[in-house]
Amino acid sequence: MPLHGGKAPRWLFERMVQLAREITIAIVAEYGPEEMLKRLSHPYWFQAFGCVLGFDWHSSGVTTTLCGAVKEGIKGLEKELGLFVAGGKGRTSRRTPLEIENWGQQISLEPAPLVYASRMSAKVDSSAVQDGYQLYHHVLVFTAKGSWTVIQQGMNENNRYARRYHWLGEEVPDFVNEPHSAILSAKRGQVLNLVASESEPVRTTVADIVTNEKPEVLLVDLKKLKTLDLPAHHPVGLSDIHPDSISKILLSVYERQPQDFERLLGLKGVGAKTLRALSLVSEIVHGVAPSYRDPARYSFAHGGKDGYPYPVDRETYDRSISLLSTAIHRTKLGIREKKEALNRLNRLSSE
Repeated sequence: MPLHGGKAPRWLFERMVQLAREITIAIVAEYGPEEMLKRLSHPYWFQAFGCVLGFDWHSSGVTTTLCGAVKEGIKGLEKELGLFVAGGKGRTSRRTPLEIENWGQQISLEPAPLVYASRMSAKVDSSAVQDGYQLYHHVLVFTAKGSWTVIQQGMNENNRYARRYHWLGEEVPDFVNEPHSAILSAKRGQVLNLVASESEPVRTTVADIVTNEKPEVLLVDLKKLKTLDLPAHHPVGLSDIHPDSISKILLSVYERQPQDFERLLGLKGVGAKTLRALSLVSEIVHGVAPSYRDPARYSFAHGGKDGYPYPVDRETYDRSISLLSTAIHRTKLGIREKKEALNRLNRLSSE
């Protein structure tokens, strides 16, 4: 999705809010709030939903605007629907834990697991998956029963594209082993992917290194690595490694003795730079290399009409269109608004 600046016009956003509210009410009434989470966690349906609301499908803004429209649209109806939205774009994303806790008090829901899911999903996509996209949008949608989905997005200022990350709580038994339900990106490349299944040996090795090797020994190893000549195509450049800048972090981690990689990742201060350095030690000193496989699995909403980059998934495509069409018919919108929404959906299905 190309990065597009600016905001949706006020008149358009107001209409999107109204339509998002009615469609959400219709889906929750017919299928329950958990089904809404499943729909939002799938890029096919998410993209179609954004198009129905009237936003450009080929724009980074569809993510932030759609999430904002849903959050605003169900305001005041959350308890009735059993569906809640926390977070948003920029500064609003940093208020996600507080918003979760506030709702937890109102509906007698333990907020800790949801706060943890919010924090760890953001930590994974900003530090454990190092793909060059910086997160700027984070939303957690959850139910009164504690089910959840996360939609977050990062930007790459070099290629001017955005990448969207989808999570669905019921499909996340392990936050650091293939946790995503989908990642949408038009650009792919080599990525330091510490949550790939094939990175399991590295996760174990890195956790052992930080708990068993004294920080001063690790720093010596890192400084020695700086003198090596790695292949020019190696995804982790030695210029990215700064031993002195992470010395305090390594000491703090050693003192806390995290039991595994997930606990290591969850520690305050452990970010992308620390994990890059530890991954390089694992690969060069211990001979255990991480995965550099890009986890992005979706380039376009439903594939290309000419079969490139992959054939259209007709079954899922048709199911997405059908569910949205049914929801539109069941809304309390006027005839004109329904017709306009259905026309947008028809244009999407014919492209």
